Amino acid sequence: MSVIPFPTAPLEAPEWEHVEAEKVISGQPKSAYKLLYSDPSGRFHSGLYECTPGKWHVSYSEDEFCTLLEGHVVLTNDKGKAQEFSAPDSFLIPSGFSGTWEATTPVRKIFVVHEQTAA
Repeated sequence: MSVIPFPTAPLEAPEWEHVEAEKVISGQPKSAYKLLYSDPSGRFHSGLYECTPGKWHVSYSEDEFCTLLEGHVVLTNDKGKAQEFSAPDSFLIPSGFSGTWEATTPVRKIFVVHEQTAA
């Protein structure tokens, strides 16, 4: 087993996917990711994520730690409390968070996700 490096460069030839239309509030956001590690239980994952500008509804069943490598996001919970983060900020989105994710610029981040139950 080796230590896993996390590159900071943009993803090479990302496979972009549009955010589900029913979740989109504004823009035409799309995202891509590269999984760099998953543990044997299937409950712990880490990798790189990128998205284009836009705003969409999110609901987290997992805990996610993020470090922004590039960009600016606004996370707003269902009660209307907004929090802003810009690279190189780090933050944790707890399981149960529901609200919106707004990328005001292109975003790149490192993510670490812990699922409450196996996927």
